[in-house]
Amino acid sequence: MSKITGSAVRKQAEKYLSRISSKNSNYNAVVSLRHPENVLNDIKSSLEKSGTLSGSFYILKDNFCTTELPTACGSKALQGKANMDEFAMGSNNLTSNLYQPPVNPIFSDADFNPRSTGGSSGGSAAAVAADMCDFALGSDTGGSVRLPAAYCGVVGFKPTYGRISRYGLVAYAQSLDTVGILAKDVSTTEKIYNVLNQHDPNDPTSLSKSIRKNLDLDFPKKILNEKNDERKYRIGIIHETNLQDLDPFVRQAWVDSLESLRSRGHEIVTVSVPSLKHALPVYFILSPSEASSNLARYDGIRYGHRAEQDREGDILYAATRAEGFGSEVQRRILLGVFNLSSEFFGNHFQQAQKVRRKIQLEYNSIFTFPNVVSSLNTLGSSSDETVDVVISPASKTIAPTHEDIFNSEKGNGAVKAYVNDVLTVPSSIAGLPSISVPWGKGKDTVGIQITGQFGDDKTVLEVARLLESQ
Repeated sequence: MSKITGSAVRKQAEKYLSRISSKNSNYNAVVSLRHPENVLNDIKSSLEKSGTLSGSFYILKDNFCTTELPTACGSKALQGKANMDEFAMGSNNLTSNLYQPPVNPIFSDADFNPRSTGGSSGGSAAAVAADMCDFALGSDTGGSVRLPAAYCGVVGFKPTYGRISRYGLVAYAQSLDTVGILAKDVSTTEKIYNVLNQHDPNDPTSLSKSIRKNLDLDFPKKILNEKNDERKYRIGIIHETNLQDLDPFVRQAWVDSLESLRSRGHEIVTVSVPSLKHALPVYFILSPSEASSNLARYDGIRYGHRAEQDREGDILYAATRAEGFGSEVQRRILLGVFNLSSEFFGNHFQQAQKVRRKIQLEYNSIFTFPNVVSSLNTLGSSSDETVDVVISPASKTIAPTHEDIFNSEKGNGAVKAYVNDVLTVPSSIAGLPSISVPWGKGKDTVGIQITGQFGDDKTVLEVARLLESQ
């Protein structure tokens, strides 16, 4: 993404448009595209402004609202963008109720044995991996940027919750939804993050200017106090992420990545976040609960698809939502309504919120720097017991085939699909910055996940660069 002008920009844009035209039928990554001349004219105009991303070609996930292209969220309930799981609900990008599933471009047998791109931002990851754009934006609620990045061999970054505006993003679970970045390398990712990392008064969850000032003053000041030319990090392995059923290939890549950092003088220690074992059930109580409220607006009266047969009242609503929503979305809406019902609200939703807070506090206790926006930082941890970042795999396995996923879903497949997010959900629950960096090449790539303290996105990106350079 070096600065280019004139004919070089047009040539680059034409290359991407040609790649989409020739390859998208194989990968189903892009579901709608602006007219090529409009794209070329806008890129030409951007050069005159000389911005950081001038001349860049990017793709949006299909749940960002835009003026020129339709926004469908992969659903019939709403009437280019990148393919996705319907309303961002899924881990393999196989739940779209509108489009064919995207295919992972990094596997050479994709034509006859297609593999998952991961979800729900699978189209965005596939577009980057297939060299259809400079970068793509997705949304990450419980791992929907990092898991696709891990499967497709690209970089996927979920910044601290509130760093990037959600204005225009169709909500799944607004206390978790985070705009994420998918790119070919960490340098490009950081450039995009620096542009988007701004307060937005249109988004009530956007971090205020005063909080941003405190964050930006706190972390860099401590980093500049380091005397070494290359800062030496204290890197944690969370005991609870060392899963017994971790794929041996993934485990070895994790070990190799840690050893590469140790060989360069960085310290590796084990830490514990005891409540992490509850993160997945907490996530699947809170996110469906918020989704059931957010998706109530798609009733066929004000928004989205409407059942054709003339019906009244609740019958119309039920028919419209049964036709418009796919099975996975319907399942999560029902689960959310159940959790919010008067009978189970206290034991499910409220208890999940308490455990979520406990997970946040336990994360605070393991990091060297305090969470500057939290009034309940856990005190008493000495610097000898704390770390700068923690590292884990981003996924339990490499990308599974579509056939394997469909076969597994014949039994308790829904439960198995939910477990895909077990390594990415914890940082979402706590609102922490987290990035998946590819380790390896091609089909042998494994996503290594780096997570830092709330607001310490800078350190996460710095450690990501270290891993990328190995």
